Amino acid sequence: MFDVFEICAVAGTFLLAGVIKGVIGLGLPVVSLAILTVVFDLTSAMALLLVPSFVTNLWQALAGQGGRTILLRIWPFLLMMVTTVWIGVAALTRVDLSLLSALLGALLVVYSSVNLAGFRLTVKPNQEPWIGLLAGSANGILTGMTGSFVVPGVMYIEAIGLAKDTLIQAMGILFTLSTIMLAFALQQSGILTLDFGVLSASAVAPAAIGMIIGQRIRRSLSKRLFWRAFFISLLIMGGYIILSATTVV
Repeated sequence: MFDVFEICAVAGTFLLAGVIKGVIGLGLPVVSLAILTVVFDLTSAMALLLVPSFVTNLWQALAGQGGRTILLRIWPFLLMMVTTVWIGVAALTRVDLSLLSALLGALLVVYSSVNLAGFRLTVKPNQEPWIGLLAGSANGILTGMTGSFVVPGVMYIEAIGLAKDTLIQAMGILFTLSTIMLAFALQQSGILTLDFGVLSASAVAPAAIGMIIGQRIRRSLSKRLFWRAFFISLLIMGGYIILSATTVV
């Protein structure tokens, strides 16, 4: 069972993560993992993000008209991603969790640093099939090992040059499929328990409220300023996670 502090920490985390997702279209798993790994261990944080992540990502994936076009374009990437999640989850029972927490911190640092530096990848149409297979494989394995869906998946989707609204919907599809496969893999590995499932389900409400707030903020806030603050925050949290994990090691 969970104490009052843990329940409040989960509710507050998903409220904040929902706001960020409402503004920029991503960030719920990244932010929730970054904060929850301070209170819980990595596997517990991964289990807790599943239900609110699925609900908010499905909401995002269905909010658009380009679903069929997106699937036809990035299906090799998605296929490899869902196939390789199991490989990453298998590592959770074999690798020291402190090392995997440090890997999560490193992913946050890399992702935030790349974006703060303004670095953007470009993938040409004729390169999409084979780069998609590689990016999908890497994304699936890292999702299973750390619970983070972002690297290198979002970087690949951005690199193929999708329009703004299509990009947001494509990220929703990626995150939804990642959440489903992660849930199955965690359940098969015995990591996802009933207690964590119930607490995860209870986090849907604050996540949804936060997402609605974030969507309203999106209309009035400078997106450039928000992105910069967001990535600086991720950089700090990633560094903290690495420091905590390596201190434990």
